[in-house]
Amino acid sequence: MECGVTSETFPADIETTGDRPDIALMFREATLLAANGRYDEAKQGYLAILAVDINHFGALNDLGNLLEKTDFRSAARLAYAEAVRRHPDNVIGRVNYANSLIANGEYTEAGAELEVALRLAPDHPDVHRSMAHLLQNLGDWEAAEDHRQKSYRPAELTFQPYRGEGVPCQVLVLVSAVGGNIPTRFVLSDKLFAVSMLVVEGFDTATPLPPHQVIFNAIGDADICQAALDAADRVLALGKAPVVNPPDRVRGTDRISNANRVRNLPHVRAPRMVLVKHAQVPEQAEIFGYPLLLRSPGYHTGRYFRKVDCGADLDAALAELPGEHLLAIEYLDARDAEGQARKYRVMMIGGELVPLHLAISRDWMVHYFTADMAKHQRYRDEEAAFLADMPAAIGQGAMEALESIQTTLGLDYGGIDFAIDQNGDLLFFEANATMIIMPPPDEPIWDYRRAPIARAIAAASSMIADKA
Repeated sequence: MECGVTSETFPADIETTGDRPDIALMFREATLLAANGRYDEAKQGYLAILAVDINHFGALNDLGNLLEKTDFRSAARLAYAEAVRRHPDNVIGRVNYANSLIANGEYTEAGAELEVALRLAPDHPDVHRSMAHLLQNLGDWEAAEDHRQKSYRPAELTFQPYRGEGVPCQVLVLVSAVGGNIPTRFVLSDKLFAVSMLVVEGFDTATPLPPHQVIFNAIGDADICQAALDAADRVLALGKAPVVNPPDRVRGTDRISNANRVRNLPHVRAPRMVLVKHAQVPEQAEIFGYPLLLRSPGYHTGRYFRKVDCGADLDAALAELPGEHLLAIEYLDARDAEGQARKYRVMMIGGELVPLHLAISRDWMVHYFTADMAKHQRYRDEEAAFLADMPAAIGQGAMEALESIQTTLGLDYGGIDFAIDQNGDLLFFEANATMIIMPPPDEPIWDYRRAPIARAIAAASSMIADKA
């Protein structure tokens, strides 16, 4: 779908002729189209409204929501920005624009929007939640928690309408306001599931739970969500439905616990890892040696994660990492003879090991979206071989290691990131429940990934439905 939204879509003035159409009816129709998943038609409906009434807040805001939902995030920011420009006193507009800015890493601009929103509505829960999210991204967890406490509602539920045929599987998804949740967009298709999503913090246990056949505990980051997992237990005590990823299995999957649990498994090499105060890092560096990895707990995709090659670089790295405590991590060299590092990802789904991707990069910190896969056909060929025949690609020792890790962690849904050393042993990076299964981009070079990822999504969906 082409987003079709540019700066020209929002002119300062627009002339109209003839009879004015029924804008309220047009808006209801566009909203209904969006609710039924007919996104391109809904987008055209919102744009038709704006062609007549450029000041229509609902069309601007809901167009932004639709574009955000369909991954046209730059266009969504444009729509939200225009909504704020034309309706500066609308709190929802400010919040949505700020959230879009946060997602794009524009923290100063987002903070300015939220400061205005707080002046407009000091007690609005959504303003406080967005401010908490911003402060957490900036590393100020204490201030974030102050705002988060003001964001809770007694019964915060959202619903994903069912758009399939026949009787849906009803799923109650538990999430945390702190974050660290499993992305469920693709595994809980609206063609198969009717989804209710409940924020566990602040939930009044006197409130009845919505109808459900199975509960998916999507609270997955044990490093930051221990209190949320406790709250999830209180929610689960209200019913008897089967649970995907029970909280007691997720609790022990924080980074340090995982490394300690898998370290002595056959064919596994796990890094030494400790949680220390900033002032204790130099002492720990003497124990682990250099290079040393330092990480602020609770962040992913490389945020607040540094490799320190020597003692002279330590102070600069420490100055960049927020939080009272840091994870000091032994460096495991995953490079081959050519200096390229590899990171494999395998999903654990209902007791099965499902290959998801292989990323190859010359950078020590390997992420698929920043790796060199698009540049090199031979890298893609190597990934295709891994996806087609994982045992042949990684060897028997690594397969045995993966099976042992899966048994040890006991998650219904989760992922393992690792490399293979020169002896064929598994270099353990991390394993947790928060790893997303995302379809590849539309470009033909990624066609080899489509069927394997579709199988992974289908396996996760079937596992959840089979629990019901």
